[in-house]
Amino acid sequence: MGGALDPAVATGRNLVRHALADLDAGSRVVVGVSGGADSLALAAVTAFVADRASYELSAVVVDHRLQAGSADVAARAVDQLTGLGVDAVVVPVDVGTAGGPEAAARRARYEALGRTDADAVLLAHTLDDQAETVLLGLGRGSGPRSIAGMSARDGVWRRPFLALRRADTERICRAHGLDWWTDPHNIDPAYRRSRLRAEVMPVLEDVLGGGVAEALARTADQLRTDITLLDELAADVVDPHDVPTLVALPPALRSRVLRRAALAAGAESLTATHVAELDRLVTSWHGQQRVELPGGVSASREGTSVVFAATPVGG
Repeated sequence: MGGALDPAVATGRNLVRHALADLDAGSRVVVGVSGGADSLALAAVTAFVADRASYELSAVVVDHRLQAGSADVAARAVDQLTGLGVDAVVVPVDVGTAGGPEAAARRARYEALGRTDADAVLLAHTLDDQAETVLLGLGRGSGPRSIAGMSARDGVWRRPFLALRRADTERICRAHGLDWWTDPHNIDPAYRRSRLRAEVMPVLEDVLGGGVAEALARTADQLRTDITLLDELAADVVDPHDVPTLVALPPALRSRVLRRAALAAGAESLTATHVAELDRLVTSWHGQQRVELPGGVSASREGTSVVFAATPVGG
């Protein structure tokens, strides 16, 4: 890569450098790669950063085996990663059906990457992905948490490119001479996210005069900051099952306390509707028997306490 450094490459390197700034030399960093422009670009700039910071870098190419020729796509990605000086391995996964194809593929992918035992796992989500995630959350109407988007850091998971546009990742690939794969699912109207990308976002950009993706990403950042504070306050509540304590809390805080308590009891995939029903046990209790939650957990009112227990089999 001769000549002046491409500005997109410089920005990508700086974003990765910032995302890994807390790691010491010798830390294990893994990049999740699909063969698409976003993940290949992430691998390219991370290779530069890792070399200078002395990180132990490798890549995992997850083969979802959902399309004919997926093994060839994975092998091609490994070849290009090798050209970047990045050790890579292909991990085939079995994708289930729970939650729909996109959610099932995502779950299989995260499980494969989570088994690497790395100090940091880099994911190549971009600002465009963030904007689409916010719109999907708005469509579900599941409350502020669903439109807060993806966080730049969540434990070992790091998303350095959330401030970078999809077009920038293609520029980075071109600057490194990389040939990326375009997933046909990305233009398949059977997938809601694909329709958002191809149909909804262009209309919004046209009607609202541009800058929509950036505005949606900023909204997510602002919401996530508020949610983080409320979650921290919720964690400080000493007795999250005590009704008088819960009644005295502002509604926005009470809902988070109840949500935390339900998750701690084993509930899963809670929606705003579930949390609202839990709140009724506290603020509008008229002898209702129990609230059944995903994950085989039920909540009920016993005196001045909200109690969680396994949902009885057969009712």
